Amino acid sequence: MRLLHILLPQSVTLFCMIVCSPLAAQDGYVRSENIPGSFPLFAAGTVAPLYVSHDDHAGVVLAAEALVQDLYQVTGSHPVLTMDAAPAARHVVVAGTIGKSPWINDLVERGTLDVTGIAAQWESFVVQTVEKPFPGVDQALVIAGSDKRGTIFGIYELCKQLGVSPWYWWADVPIAKRSALYITPGRYAQGPPAVQYRGIFLNDEEPALGRWAVAKYGGFTHAFYERLFELILRMKGNYLWPAMWWASFNSDDPLNPTLADRYGIVMGTTHHEPMMRAHAEWRKGGQGPWNYETNGPTLRHFWTEGVKRMGTRESIVSMGMRGDGDMAMSESTNIALLEKIVHDQRQILHTVTGKDPSRTPQLWALYKEVQDYYDKGMRVPDDVTLLLCDDNWGNLRKLPPVGDSLRTGGYGIYYHFDYVGGPRNYKWLNTNQLERTWEQMHLAYRHGATKLWIVNVGDLKPMELPTEFFLDYAWDPTAWNATTLADYTRQWAARQFGPTHARAIATLLDTYTKYNARRKPELLSPGTYSLTNYREAERIEADYVALTQQAETLAQQLPATHQDAYYQLVLHPIRASAILNALHITTARNHRYAAQGRAATNALADRVIALFAEDSACSYYYNRVLAGGKWNHMMDQTHISYTYWQQPEHDVLPVLKRITPLQTAALGIAIEGDTAWWPQEKRQAVLPVFDSFQQPVYAVDIFNRGSVPFTYTVEAGAKYIRLSETQGTIDTEKRLWVSVDWQQAPKGLHRVPVTIRGPGDATVVIQALVQKQSLSKGEIAEGFVESGGYTAMEAAHFTRAVAGDGIHWQVIHNLGRTDAGVITLPVTAPASAPGKPGAPHLEYTFHTRQHGAITVSVYLSPTLDFHNTGGLRYAVSVDDEPPRLVNLHADFSQAAWEQAVGDNILIRTSSHNLTPGRHVLKFWRVDAGVVLQKIVVGNNVPASYLGPPESYRFPNTSNE
Repeated sequence: MRLLHILLPQSVTLFCMIVCSPLAAQDGYVRSENIPGSFPLFAAGTVAPLYVSHDDHAGVVLAAEALVQDLYQVTGSHPVLTMDAAPAARHVVVAGTIGKSPWINDLVERGTLDVTGIAAQWESFVVQTVEKPFPGVDQALVIAGSDKRGTIFGIYELCKQLGVSPWYWWADVPIAKRSALYITPGRYAQGPPAVQYRGIFLNDEEPALGRWAVAKYGGFTHAFYERLFELILRMKGNYLWPAMWWASFNSDDPLNPTLADRYGIVMGTTHHEPMMRAHAEWRKGGQGPWNYETNGPTLRHFWTEGVKRMGTRESIVSMGMRGDGDMAMSESTNIALLEKIVHDQRQILHTVTGKDPSRTPQLWALYKEVQDYYDKGMRVPDDVTLLLCDDNWGNLRKLPPVGDSLRTGGYGIYYHFDYVGGPRNYKWLNTNQLERTWEQMHLAYRHGATKLWIVNVGDLKPMELPTEFFLDYAWDPTAWNATTLADYTRQWAARQFGPTHARAIATLLDTYTKYNARRKPELLSPGTYSLTNYREAERIEADYVALTQQAETLAQQLPATHQDAYYQLVLHPIRASAILNALHITTARNHRYAAQGRAATNALADRVIALFAEDSACSYYYNRVLAGGKWNHMMDQTHISYTYWQQPEHDVLPVLKRITPLQTAALGIAIEGDTAWWPQEKRQAVLPVFDSFQQPVYAVDIFNRGSVPFTYTVEAGAKYIRLSETQGTIDTEKRLWVSVDWQQAPKGLHRVPVTIRGPGDATVVIQALVQKQSLSKGEIAEGFVESGGYTAMEAAHFTRAVAGDGIHWQVIHNLGRTDAGVITLPVTAPASAPGKPGAPHLEYTFHTRQHGAITVSVYLSPTLDFHNTGGLRYAVSVDDEPPRLVNLHADFSQAAWEQAVGDNILIRTSSHNLTPGRHVLKFWRVDAGVVLQKIVVGNNVPASYLGPPESYRFPNTSNE
């Protein structure tokens, strides 16, 4: 929902309720212009005084103090904060909680303040201008909350509208000065939030966040957490799992839990730390084994002390038990034992609190093997929130049945932006596409898992963008849909850097997360991208280089005040990603060059060493130079040369090859689409097919295997073959480009020799296969045309989308590895019957020369079977044949899952029979949750990581 302002006559002081997205500052109620009826928050060098009752919650006072500081940063003037006297000025700001603030209560009782829709609601607030609210007061800006956090959120929403980013400290986002601040007259309300508890989990905090916290604060002390609590509240979060690898939130600094409660943060412990006890406490002082069967009394005492220490502070108690150190319990663990553990834990809650256990918020996390216990019949009381989890890679494992309202405790979601574990850690940079997060959390929202959302943010930095999106979406999922996600990134960029460059910065953010999501940096290796086919590795490297150049150019257009924030949020992740990809790709080229004896081999080894140093320098700048060294250690995370799932102790230079070139000149030829080199290879050198629809340009590398330069000549056997050069001198290597003049090329398939002559009698003949084709008589020029034996079609480029049964197709732009994703909505709709008249499906028109059995490969997001019904399904048919049903999860072993999440794609195939000509492929919707990214039709398609680039598509083809 967007903020709407309706300007009424000045005499009208109460307005209709206005609901907005929490991010929509661009449409906000703070203006620099004075329109009739506006409230002068800052005018003529004076800031309106702020009044908060000393009877209100401590967290409200803390938020009010933060507002005072924000107003000072924005205006240069300190407003007066008063807590012990009634408002007494012509213009005042009054903030308070209904039922706590005497001034708010008075306004409500007199009917001066309209709290319709927020009173008695969870975490709701209203901001309203009121005329003549108190004796001697002409006008008031009133911020009224339904409860403690409702008021806090109302205050921080004003801070955000002033232009203060939640990341002003955590990412050094500058605060713009304003010469005047006026509040547009009216009434503005938010809440209640869609998700009751919305939080983050600091995890995997070594070596980055942990070392930074020790260096800056002596550990995870209250000084650290005060900064974090404020950040969470500024983003309308309310819940935290604290850092826990070696730290204990409650015992390391006794002020930690006290301040959490004072600020208004609901505390919890992780999925494997029951009863408000950090596992670090057991590791330091626990007696005996972490085994309930053999050490039950000791564990019950340990847990009892945790509940006693919790007291009456707002908390959500984790229930159940996992093995020691966040591992699975023994295979012999039985459901009866786990149910007894939960029963005994609830008895402790009853004994310590003196209340029925149902009155203490609790959760049971169905994490990893714990979900298996649930699926096999283990149950906990209905008042316990079932915390459903993803697979640690952003794919939800389980969702409640549609319409399930049986559990009073409801359902929650534990999600990941960071992970330590197989198939590989991913901790270094942000690799999370907002589009995928939206798609998965939209599933959770529509399936009613709205009690609690918590996301593992690792070191917090550099997860700023996805963290804020996660909390914003939890607050109001209706504010952002598949068509407005780009607006979110743009608005977020404007929050940090202003509107001038917001669109360009948003494009940079969306693009680098797309690139990084293709494969986590930690999973990259020299063999990831193909050096042989489609020039894939070169295109990947070039894309990163271009993106880095764009980011660096934009950096030069920003003022000095923005440089630190821009480096953290935009430039560093792009530049660092570009360096790492170039390092691995150059290593792969070095290995290939060595195998071919290229004279340039050693230069590539030197370049890898330089890139390795550049990577180190990038981290050094972030740690030691950026913001005066404020973030030292935050980029200590290792990320180069993993050998298994766990991180290397130090970044390791890849293995490089060096050779001794021949003492004389020696010709070598390598061609696109082939791993061999000539003249060593005895079979003919044949380039991939040149076709008149795709009109490709192919590369031929002419290289020297010796240390003496040589001259070369190139001659084509037909005038319509274009060569970028016909002669020259080779020191180490040159790239020759071969293309076709299609105006001059004859129709049909022709084989044209391209002859390269080098030193001595060295001669290599390359065959160019040229196919000038046209459609058969009567064929409609629509859709895609096969080239090279395959047809590749991006999901969003369908010819026609057929809706039916109340189900429609939705393109999610930027989702996926290459272009966009396509889903069906609503995501709660039941399964469809493929092939039935009117059943929802996509149609892709394509033209082929194939005859006989052909493979259709469907590229899908690695969504899981979140209903545990045996697998998600789709169907494919060509023309009028019966649809072939395909199960995404028919073979989904551990190894298959690891490949799917590592590649960030799931490829499924079906076989069909074709004849040459025009066909219509139909992709049938069966189950909700399937995300289509790409379709490839063809046998023996040349291998690559991303699959073949999209085939030629007739320009008059448009989506319907």
